Amino acid sequence: MLQLESKHLYLISGQTDTLDAAADNDHPLLSSLLGGIAIPEKWSHFPEALAWMRDHLREFPQEAGWWFYFIIHKQDTRLIGTAGFKGYPEPDGSVEIGYEIHPDYQGKGLATEAAQALIDDVKNRPGVLKIRAHTLAEANPSTSVLKKLGLRFVQEKIDIEDGKIWEWEMLL
Repeated sequence: MLQLESKHLYLISGQTDTLDAAADNDHPLLSSLLGGIAIPEKWSHFPEALAWMRDHLREFPQEAGWWFYFIIHKQDTRLIGTAGFKGYPEPDGSVEIGYEIHPDYQGKGLATEAAQALIDDVKNRPGVLKIRAHTLAEANPSTSVLKKLGLRFVQEKIDIEDGKIWEWEMLL
């Protein structure tokens, strides 16, 4: 199990057992597997994605440490979100980053801190040349996070599921 650490957070890579517990909404088991942490109700904005990530990891176990990390607040010993990349680097050397923070912890710089921990880690991985991200096509907390991290706006484009989105990137 891969673990990253920042000032206020631990990021623990999702494995099939932890993703099983998360996808099944089995909070006692997930808490136990993650060291006895507190797990708030509705801790994820995207619970439907948990089963998909678990199934993907079963099929491609070598991708553990890329797709999914649980974000644990150190002081509160509480699960406060998720972060990760959308798989291995693309042929152009890019990886797409994503993150979410529980509403009780938003506005405190923790999304920035979690994303920075991922970026710092990925800089040492072979084949990674740039970080990409996508947001809704409007100024919002996520666009602020990306600017703080040093990503720059690249373009507006149309996503088949989300409509207009903004693309961001940072060269490493």
